Amino acid sequence: MRINPDTKVRQVAGENIIIRVAGGADDMTTVMALNETALDIYNTFIGRDFTLDEVVQWLVDTYEVDADTARNDAETWLGQMRKQRLLTD
Repeated sequence: MRINPDTKVRQVAGENIIIRVAGGADDMTTVMALNETALDIYNTFIGRDFTLDEVVQWLVDTYEVDADTARNDAETWLGQMRKQRLLTD
């Protein structure tokens, strides 16, 4: 999978949000707030193919959490990204 290359992170009212950019304009119909961890994941994996397992391993290595917690968090993040059409397969 891959993060949609038409996405950008913008800071709005002190929050990081991810939006899609279509035809040079921000598409505010697809918006998702990112906490610091979600922003780190986005910045790490934008522009390349990756798997769920790679996100899990990155979380384990970066935040020193157990694999079950990392998998749950990665699945939640990826599910929200899919729901907002921010991922491509």
